[in-house]
Amino acid sequence: MPGKWKLTITQDFSASHQLRNYGGKCENMHGHNFGVEVVVEGDKLDEKVQYLVDFKEIKRRTKEVLEKLDHKHLNEVECFTEVNPSSENIAMFIYQELKGNMPENVRLSEVSVSEKDSSKATYWEE
Repeated sequence: MPGKWKLTITQDFSASHQLRNYGGKCENMHGHNFGVEVVVEGDKLDEKVQYLVDFKEIKRRTKEVLEKLDHKHLNEVECFTEVNPSSENIAMFIYQELKGNMPENVRLSEVSVSEKDSSKATYWEE
């Protein structure tokens, strides 16, 4: 059985948010330096360079999505005016934005978002 490769890039963005219906301090506006991990996978390396895809290409595409969130109050970003800007929903938003924007030889595997190093939310689709 042929093998596969997974590549992971990390980026971050800064934003504020409020968790509606939380019933605690996080219902107040507060900010984070969110960490983002994007994992792509594939089974065929580029013949010339012998890599799956250039890391900088995945970083560039991810940065384009994160620009929509960076230094914003997430509750005011269109996709979060009704949906809570939780780490789970932020991961899903980034995934859905990237899903149709991958190089042809790779598939988006998952996206993780963390508010701090000790915890993260990961979204993927079967």
